[in-house]
Amino acid sequence: MKITSTFDLSADFVLFEGDTLKLLPSIPSGFVKLVVTSPPYNLGKPYETRMDLDAYLLEQTKVIEECIRVTSDDGSVCWQVGNYVKNGEIVPLDIILYPIFASRGLKLRNRIVWHFGHGLHTSKRFSGRYEVILWFTKTDDYLFNLDPVRVPQKYPGKKHFKGPRKGELSGNPLGKNPSDVWVIPNVKANHIEKTVHPCQFPIELIERLVLSLTNENDWVLDPFMGVGSAAIAALMHHRKAIGAEIMPEYVAIAKDRIHQAETGRLKMRPMDRPVYEPDGSSTYVPPRVISLDQSIQGILLENDGQYHVEEGE
Repeated sequence: MKITSTFDLSADFVLFEGDTLKLLPSIPSGFVKLVVTSPPYNLGKPYETRMDLDAYLLEQTKVIEECIRVTSDDGSVCWQVGNYVKNGEIVPLDIILYPIFASRGLKLRNRIVWHFGHGLHTSKRFSGRYEVILWFTKTDDYLFNLDPVRVPQKYPGKKHFKGPRKGELSGNPLGKNPSDVWVIPNVKANHIEKTVHPCQFPIELIERLVLSLTNENDWVLDPFMGVGSAAIAALMHHRKAIGAEIMPEYVAIAKDRIHQAETGRLKMRPMDRPVYEPDGSSTYVPPRVISLDQSIQGILLENDGQYHVEEGE
């Protein structure tokens, strides 16, 4: 696999160490199929400088405009954000960022709620347990592959009991649409993917977006790459990745994780593992070992049986 530190058409993974606004101008217009990222939340984390909210939005606008430029007409931009917090008051970043995208012609397809069970506990408001992914497209003619990301049906053997389709499966055997609420554990201390990054993407969160919004050999861009989870999700499914990261420590970790994946040693939480239930009802699914030589999770379920999908299912 070819990894480069500057933009290169022949690379498999471009990992630029430095400010993302120094990388983005080197990418051709319409080049990437998917932009997926979690930008700094302006909370004063080690990788960001806390600034006035208006100044933060101005910086975000510069990055967003470049990301829109480099996205293909049938491509998508996914911006995953939480809340900006000051003096105990929260400002939902998806609400204040939405007008930036909308005013530049992008169309919001879903406001995906990412729900997780663990996080900081608060005493003067309810503890936050979700963040939001804003999925935008540039046009109405956009790529969307539902089959690779379907989840198991609640009643997989349910059949039509009357009418012309009596006896046929009423649901798709590939599974159902995962909806716009995703229950995926966040990366905390005992998570198999945990590194030193304080706000790390779980690979399966990005994997779902990669599988549904790109095809093989497409380019996936993360302008705030962190420790490389978006790149891993792309590369393990035969896409190409490009991104920037300003923290040298995170760049080194990203490179090491990619090397582990190349040699079949990188472990991840599998997409089909149930969320842990304290009553012991969860079925244990062991960690998956990522190998960049083969796609480990093309789709969740096998394609078999006759079925009829109702309008809107």
